[in-house]
Amino acid sequence: MIGNILKMKVQLSSPVEYQLPVDDALIDLNPHIGGSIRLDYQGEINCVSCGRKTGKSYAQGHCYPCFIRLAECDMCIVKPETCHYDAGTCRQPEWAQQHCMQPHYVYLANSSGIKVGITRGTQIPTRWIDQGASQALPIFRVGSRYQSGLLEVAIKAHVSDRTDWRKMLKGNAEQRDLAVIRDDLAEVCSDQISELQTRFGIENIEFLPDESMVEIQYPVEQYPEKVKSLNLDKTPLVEGVLMGIKGQYLILDSGVINIRKYSGYKLDVDLI
Repeated sequence: MIGNILKMKVQLSSPVEYQLPVDDALIDLNPHIGGSIRLDYQGEINCVSCGRKTGKSYAQGHCYPCFIRLAECDMCIVKPETCHYDAGTCRQPEWAQQHCMQPHYVYLANSSGIKVGITRGTQIPTRWIDQGASQALPIFRVGSRYQSGLLEVAIKAHVSDRTDWRKMLKGNAEQRDLAVIRDDLAEVCSDQISELQTRFGIENIEFLPDESMVEIQYPVEQYPEKVKSLNLDKTPLVEGVLMGIKGQYLILDSGVINIRKYSGYKLDVDLI
């Protein structure tokens, strides 16, 4: 099948179910684990936003004009504590109303180790799966993306806000009691939390002591001992035995490939 791909669609089950979008089709990937896969880059990239051809992909599948125009490509998406919506300088205020000025969750996840992250409620549990987390727990509900970013800044002084993707792809992290870690962080960050609750209202910085931890299993037959990254820009043909899927990575016996990185790329996808 030939077409432009997007990041894999996921569904939380045991294990996670994966589908690869190729144009308007969805390819079920789980049944092909243990079989051969062949990804042949056709030398064409189409912007995931406007569809135009682009010689280079920006921000996971955008052409340069969309990259500099769209709010979803702004630096504040990566660093939400720098949100400038209130200053009237947001690239797309209407988009921000729908995506940023909505309730968000601050969460703990265990992927390559304990990390803190943020996401909209509509992206739970997709966000956790995309990061390859084996455990996840919402710890705060807040009123906007900006507020979640400020709270994340306070918490990441004590735990990481990043995933070591190589370590994540070597197997599941050691199981941890996220509720205990949540309570410890709430205590050590109590001053910053109180300041944010005073500033935005306690209803907009809501601690979640009763949430249940989510455990996530991935369809992996064998993890690699050494992680070799495959790059379609350097090697247009990627092939091998599909050993498993975790996060947005396909794990082949020949290496691993981050499918999300190649959103908008036109591929010939062959599964046996």
